This record gives sequence, C-alpha cells and structure tokens, in this order.
Amino acid sequence: MSWFSRRRAALACRDAVALVTDYLEGALSRPDRARLERHLADCPHCSTYLEQIRTTIAALGRVEPESLSREAQEDLVALFRRYQAG
Repeated sequence: MSWFSRRRAALACRDAVALVTDYLEGALSRPDRARLERHLADCPHCSTYLEQIRTTIAALGRVEPESLSREAQEDLVALFRRYQAG
C-alpha cells in the first residue's frame, strides 16, 4: 500500500466523531469500523469522546424525539447545523 493510499484511508478527528453513533449502534461497514478503530487506537481525544458518549448513553438511556420539547428539538437541530457548517 502506497503512502497516498494509507493517508487516504486514515480518518480525521472530525470524520471519526461523525462515525461514533453508527459505531456504537453496530451500523458501520466492516472497513469503516476498522478505520475508526485504528483511529481510536492512536487518538486519545477521540477515544475520550467515545467514552463520554458511552457514559452519556448509559446515564440517559434512549431519548425519543417525541419526548423532547419543541424548544429542545430546535436547539439540537441548530447545534447540529452549526457543527456541520463548522
């Protein structure tokens, strides 16, 4: 594998963060899961983020959109849009 191919296969932290939910839900393809796990093995920041998300899920369980107030839904959508634009 050439340097370019290895470099292209590596994930940036922003990409890794975007995959965490699918990773925890078992929804990633085998290659994407392997790429994320390689990134996590070398990135303490993303590993910490993954553990924070696991802790949050364990503490809160599952929140259904219908259970959130309209204001909370709008705040979450706005936060997500700022993140995507970021």
